[in-house]
Amino acid sequence: MLISTKGRYALRVMIEIASDKTGDYVPLARIADHQNISMKYLESIIVLLSKAGLLDGKRGKNGGYKLFRDQSEYTILEILRLTEGGLAPVACLESEVNNCVRAKTCQTLPLWEGLNNIINNYLGSISLANLMEQTGNYGENI
Repeated sequence: MLISTKGRYALRVMIEIASDKTGDYVPLARIADHQNISMKYLESIIVLLSKAGLLDGKRGKNGGYKLFRDQSEYTILEILRLTEGGLAPVACLESEVNNCVRAKTCQTLPLWEGLNNIINNYLGSISLANLMEQTGNYGENI
């Protein structure tokens, strides 16, 4: 499993927005500048986060983005699943039902299922608030 730049940047964006203590909308230009992300790439990430209901957007002079929920209510798993499309270590575990013709006889399936559970449990146990505590409220370490 390799997390793409989109997934890593999405975490940085969420941390940047969550770090704003004013309660105001955080302008896109400020996020781009602070996180050193091109505006075009940032816009594609923001669209994903907004359409999924993770961010509230506002247009205009005082526009920007802010969290819909408290930062402790967002899991890293939720954010990465959204941006990565899935986190399964093998293709046969990407959907709810394993349709692999070898699933019943696959000797490695238990290994992959175990790894998948570890990934989901670990990332699901870390909130955006936890991550912010670990990074000192800055997304630079991600």
